[in-house]
Amino acid sequence: MNLILLGGPGAGKGTQAKLLIEKYKIPQISTGDILRAAVKEGTAMGKKAKEYMDAGKLVPDEVVIGIIEDRLKQSDAQKGFILDGFPRTVPQAEALDATLKKMGSKIDHVLSIEVDEEALVTRLTGRRTCKNADCGQMYHIKFTPPKKEGVCDKCGSPLYQRDDDNEATVRSRLTTYNQATKPLIDYYAKQGMLQTIKGVGGINDIFNKIVGILG
Repeated sequence: MNLILLGGPGAGKGTQAKLLIEKYKIPQISTGDILRAAVKEGTAMGKKAKEYMDAGKLVPDEVVIGIIEDRLKQSDAQKGFILDGFPRTVPQAEALDATLKKMGSKIDHVLSIEVDEEALVTRLTGRRTCKNADCGQMYHIKFTPPKKEGVCDKCGSPLYQRDDDNEATVRSRLTTYNQATKPLIDYYAKQGMLQTIKGVGGINDIFNKIVGILG
């Protein structure tokens, strides 16, 4: 079963992907994770990607498509996969369709998780992360605050806000999403593949809605 998860930044795609991995035993292919790893390692591609990510812009197609194609060819993706954060544009979707066709495969379901834009801003700007790389515990100043402000409950290290979680960058990311990614909803709807899920309520409630669609 080959799935695509759509939704604005902070809609909960990554969280739902992890639950789907456990249930269906297929890998999550997250361009965000791959790109962040490259940024952390300081590779040439990572440095290039960081310039775009810090500005709240999309990473160029030539970087992303190559990564995805190589990943889909790996053995663990042969029985199915979950694409999280890709495709982001209609040209990427068309390239993905062409790549899968060459491989004798196709997308089975496209799930769009919808959340109000202001709710996404609140979710993203409130995120805080432990500075201790070995811990990395995540918090939210409104929904899951630490016991002591600015300090990790688990290891006592200071918390910080990621560069791309400040309000100006978040709103830039949402503008970019609306301009480039929302046309994907029409693209997949015309193919009769799109299913929409309201991304509000508990994590398990949203997950149960998705499972109900997938069967």
